[in-house]
This record gives sequence, C-alpha cells and structure tokens, in this order.
Amino acid sequence: MERFRDHARTYSARAAAYSVDLDRLAAGHAPYVVIITCSDARLVPALITGSRPGDLLELRTHGGTVPRFDPEDPSGEAATIEFAVEGLRIADIIVCGHSHCEAVGSAGTAGDITAAGHWHVVQQLDVLSDYPCVAPRLVDGTLRLHAWFHEIGTGTTLQHRPGANAFLPL
Repeated sequence: MERFRDHARTYSARAAAYSVDLDRLAAGHAPYVVIITCSDARLVPALITGSRPGDLLELRTHGGTVPRFDPEDPSGEAATIEFAVEGLRIADIIVCGHSHCEAVGSAGTAGDITAAGHWHVVQQLDVLSDYPCVAPRLVDGTLRLHAWFHEIGTGTTLQHRPGANAFLPL
C-alpha cells in the first residue's frame, strides 16, 4: 500500500515531468475514445493504448459486460455511455475483452475460452448498438464501435474484422 501512497503523493511532480497540463485537465475533459473493458487488474487500458490523462474515458465492468438498456432501471454503466455519446460527443467506443478472463470462464463457457471471449466482445457491441443514444449515431456515421481482444500472456491486441469474421492483430 505504501507504494500507492508514494505515487499519489508525487503525482503532480510526475505529471509535470511528462508535460501533463493539470490546469487544462481541471478546466474540463474531452476524451477521444471510450473504452469499455473488464475490471481485471491485469488489463491496463491507458498502457495498452498509450493514452495520456484526458485522452481515454474508461468504463470498467465485470467481464467488460455492457448491460442491456432499461429505461425503467437505468444503470451507472448506461449513464456513463449516455454521457460519453451525447454529452462528450465521443466518436469511437472500444469494447476490449481479454484472455484468461474469469468472468467469461465463470459464465459456464465450455470449450475454447478464447473463442468464447471473442464472441463475448462482439455480443457487447450488439448490446451497445441498441442503446437509444448510440443507434442514431451509428446510422449517421458519427459514432464507430470497435471490438478488441487483448492477449494477457503476449501483450498482443487484436481487432475484430467483421468482413473476415475474425480477430486479427491491430
């Protein structure tokens, strides 16, 4: 725990060393991309994407699961997605699954866990595309959805190519 405290204490100095403008960040945020991914600690979206503070809005859930939109029972995840799509006018949403995902494995998935992980990520895009804030922006081309899959053991990230119906290296 002390290591985390030390880093928190020295954040402003480290940010300055990397030319992070904390005043600009305090004035508001305008991230480029939303990434929806698993809360697994082995998956670090900013490290994978090379993002800097303010670049990436992260939504982390168990298994990177996107709940179905329910106007009668709105979720925190749905509120985050709506804020990003309507409030921030995000142009890209990435759903990023990963290998060795206990959430996908615990869902009673039999057989190839990697194939099940790939299928799970694509299913989350289908769920997202049904959100009332997402659907019209997909139609008018102002929002794009991306399915990624990160392999923990190799550090390789794959992207779903619908035409090939396969996950291929970025």
